[in-house]
Amino acid sequence: MHRDDFSPGSAAPTAPDGTLATVVSFDFRAKQLADVDVASVRAEMAAGRFVWIDVNIARVDEARALLASLALCEPEIIEDAFSREPATQLARYDDYLHLVLSGCRLGGKSFELERVDVVMGERFLLTLRRGDAAFIRALRKHYRTDFVRFAQSPSFMMFEIWDHLIDNYLSVHKAFEERVQAMQRALAGDVDDRVFGDVAALSSDLLDLRKVVLPARAVLTDLATKKSAFVSEATQPFLLNMVGSVERVLQDVLVDRDILSDALNSHMSLVAHRTNKVMGKLTVVSVIFLPLTFLCGVYGMNFEVLPETKWEWGYYGFWGMAIAIVIVLVAVMRRARLL
Repeated sequence: MHRDDFSPGSAAPTAPDGTLATVVSFDFRAKQLADVDVASVRAEMAAGRFVWIDVNIARVDEARALLASLALCEPEIIEDAFSREPATQLARYDDYLHLVLSGCRLGGKSFELERVDVVMGERFLLTLRRGDAAFIRALRKHYRTDFVRFAQSPSFMMFEIWDHLIDNYLSVHKAFEERVQAMQRALAGDVDDRVFGDVAALSSDLLDLRKVVLPARAVLTDLATKKSAFVSEATQPFLLNMVGSVERVLQDVLVDRDILSDALNSHMSLVAHRTNKVMGKLTVVSVIFLPLTFLCGVYGMNFEVLPETKWEWGYYGFWGMAIAIVIVLVAVMRRARLL
């Protein structure tokens, strides 16, 4: 097997969606890493090197056979990875840690969850993903350069995973933040009834993002504060700093929901104000025409004897009275600032 120092300027290989598994061997003392085949995993570990095995479990039968042959963790962990939905959590075993991480993938205006199971032992890191996970793809682009610059122990990979997962959360939140700003601008103008459905959907998406990030904060805090044989004490302060980043995401999500709620309330207040102005104008018209309607009703009665029926100037008298009533009412309402 040929092993070379990795140069920061060289390109890092990436795994296509259809690849079943990739294996990278790390030598932290010599600052060397190499891509190896799956059959070499045990030999690399026996030689004192650390290996990262990344498995695409979308190819179910082949992945099951591969994981069974590696036998790096309990079978129920493998079954959970195949069968359960994304739910961030942490389980501690004697020989390894098992983390279930939920990444996000933007799909149109909403986002989809990407479950990635991470099993970390003394000599190995096993990641199980269904297809292409966004934050694992980002990890593949950068971990080699970071390895040369910063890596001192296998805990470096735990830091890298969380670093790119939080970047994933930040990018999704930024996209939602832009939608909130666009919605805020839209609500300041004339909109149709569909805006209420859009606001409800966006608010629901923000709440769903918070439900994803909230357990991630709990798991990250656990890793950063509790001693473990698989996360070095030197790495824990860096993980603890990441907890602050997660906190900011949670707070910003709540702020975005408040902004969205305030924008909707402002829009409703504006609509109510416009409605009140229209109703005020209709009320003025009603006040003017009410006495005129009364006069028409009186002189429209079908009695044979009406005192003004035979009056020669009755028609002109009616119009004179109507005009006088309108003038008086308009003057009164102007003085009351109703017009």
